[in-house]
Amino acid sequence: MSGTGDAVAGGSGLRRALRLLEAVAEAGDGVTAKALARRLELPLPTTYRLLGTLVEEGYLVRLHAVRGYGLGYGVVGLYRGMTERMVPPEPAREILAELHTRVGAAAVLAVLRACDVVVAHTETCAAHPGPGATTGEPIPAHATAPGKALLAGLDPGRLGEVLGTGGGRLDALTPHTLTDRRLLDRDLLRVRSAGVAVEVEEHARGRAGLAVAVPAAGATAALAVVVSRADFAGRRWELEQAVREAAGPLARHLAAVPGAAASG
Repeated sequence: MSGTGDAVAGGSGLRRALRLLEAVAEAGDGVTAKALARRLELPLPTTYRLLGTLVEEGYLVRLHAVRGYGLGYGVVGLYRGMTERMVPPEPAREILAELHTRVGAAAVLAVLRACDVVVAHTETCAAHPGPGATTGEPIPAHATAPGKALLAGLDPGRLGEVLGTGGGRLDALTPHTLTDRRLLDRDLLRVRSAGVAVEVEEHARGRAGLAVAVPAAGATAALAVVVSRADFAGRRWELEQAVREAAGPLARHLAAVPGAAASG
């Protein structure tokens, strides 16, 4: 029994430490132990003990100038380790860069990681901005073209995991976002039939995207372009042809490097 109790206590301590780390990240540099204890409703001695452990392990730093705490560089290492494994090999990045230049659109490579569609690489510029996320950051699966391209390839059970029970992750981002699971399922059926996913102002007002799935090395990625709605209306077929043409060589380069832009 004591072993079980220790495991429960350890799990509780770990959750508290993680909540503390999140609270420091949200509050920013200089947040005090007392403020954190009040915010998380923790005893002050417990807060100090957890803070001390997180500082020792490098996930927090004690900022003496402002008499508080801030995120440590161990967090940077974790993030860098995750994102570096997502970045595709150079030949694949060159394909995205060429696509971006040739069609005058943001080019995006996304993968499904656990239950999130995550950006693996983007090629953008001031004139052609991307989806508002950088490498390692998630984008809404139900409201973006690469997200739909990836969702369309999932079996019903996996699809339910990604979307949440009863479509609980179908947040309304614009008036055009599909928040009804039945409507989204109907849209995904069209994606499977056509082999291309499209969204128009579902993710952001005035923006549109188009994507195709890119099977590679046992995983699946999605290649997308993002443009203005006005640009999309006049160039939809041109953009689709360019994305389809780029997907073939991109798949070969991704498959050649196991783990590149991997999903799971």
